[in-house]
Amino acid sequence: MRSCVQADEVIFMFRDSSIIRWRNYKDRYMLVGFECAACGKKYFEKKGLCPCGSTEFDEIEFSGNGKIVSYTKIHSGPEVFQEQTPYCVAIIDLVEGARIEAQVVDCKYEDLKIGLSVEAVFRKFYKSGEKGVIHYGTKFVPKF
Repeated sequence: MRSCVQADEVIFMFRDSSIIRWRNYKDRYMLVGFECAACGKKYFEKKGLCPCGSTEFDEIEFSGNGKIVSYTKIHSGPEVFQEQTPYCVAIIDLVEGARIEAQVVDCKYEDLKIGLSVEAVFRKFYKSGEKGVIHYGTKFVPKF
């Protein structure tokens, strides 16, 4: 029986952890996006070329606050989301200026409206594989 674990063994054990790898997906877990270094336009997903012509972008972290621009109810989604149907998705303008598509939770479809303030939350997306690995990410909730 082992009574202690050396620090280098612990680091190695966690280096191969899928949870640690998933936490490095900044767009999913930290709401990180990009800002054009030339004109300041902000994007949730990285662009190769800004409309201003620049290819230089700085990484930024968004606050997670925004307003609904458009929304819909999904009745027949992808297989991994079947247990959640029907569910709502929206196009959200973040206060920093970027636009994001995301699921809106903890409300009824009837409560949604264009211009509704929302905030980001960390929630379960779906389970996958034989072991039922749970995938998490950012969803949004209304700020009533």
